[in-house]
Amino acid sequence: MNVLEEQREVRAVAKWVRVSPRKARQVVDHIRGRTVPEARTVLAFTDRAAAREVEKVLRSAIANAEANHGLVGDELVISGAFVDDGLIIKRWRAQARGRVHQIKKRTCHITIKLAAADFAVLPPPVSPPPPEPEVEEEPEALEEEALTVGEPDAEEPQAEEPQEEPQAEAEVAEPQAEAEPTPEEKPKRRRGVRRRKKSEEAEES
Repeated sequence: MNVLEEQREVRAVAKWVRVSPRKARQVVDHIRGRTVPEARTVLAFTDRAAAREVEKVLRSAIANAEANHGLVGDELVISGAFVDDGLIIKRWRAQARGRVHQIKKRTCHITIKLAAADFAVLPPPVSPPPPEPEVEEEPEALEEEALTVGEPDAEEPQAEEPQEEPQAEAEVAEPQAEAEPTPEEKPKRRRGVRRRKKSEEAEES
């Protein structure tokens, strides 16, 4: 790292902070890559207790940049911010039946780096997907569609309706009802044959 880079990057470290490293990392992740005014606003509206400790380290880094390197604090960007694990203080608490429970008091080291806006390496912005190009229909095609939909083509021959045939040809001669035979034409019953059959049946019985 040359002299120019050392002058443009400033950092501040707070050691043995009585905050859990996991909780401090959740706050630090929100300000990494932001400008100093944005980071101050985020920390001011964060309800976590670790935000107060991170804000102290940020103010210390800004004071170092303004006093030692002649930089303007509001023009700086947080180029780096990370949290390391510190010493774990172990204590004990008495429980029933002569037992004890372990208590772990965790600590962490908070580091914040500031750099000038033109020198800081920020994450690339996420660009939205390009809009799909709109396909414009040609005016000729639109006119053809309007002709086909709006007005029917005059050249096309219309279907001719079938003409009804004259009733004289379509009529079919109805069958004439058969005339009943006259009493003279009816066959006469043979009374003598029936009497003979009856007499024969009586004799057999």
